[in-house]
Amino acid sequence: MARKGKSTEEIIAALREAEVRIGQGETVGKICRTLGVSEQTYYKWRREYGGLKMDQAKRLKELERENERLKKAVSELTLDKLILKEALTGPEGQRSKNTEPFP
Repeated sequence: MARKGKSTEEIIAALREAEVRIGQGETVGKICRTLGVSEQTYYKWRREYGGLKMDQAKRLKELERENERLKKAVSELTLDKLILKEALTGPEGQRSKNTEPFP
């Protein structure tokens, strides 16, 4: 069963805590164990959210969601265009005599 990931706010708080503890001389491995994440996850979070403030991270997630929505819309429109183009052509790629081309 898949576990739900941490929220953006939780990730940023964990990264800030980790930065403080690293400054105090703790190792990344020990910090990751107390946070309950792997070192890979820690470094992935640091790459993605390092240096971001809460409002910037929220905006980043909003933009990522909007980007996915727009990509889906473009792919659907491209598919619609291909279907219409195929419907206009008759057998062997020739246009049907009964259809008018779109302007």
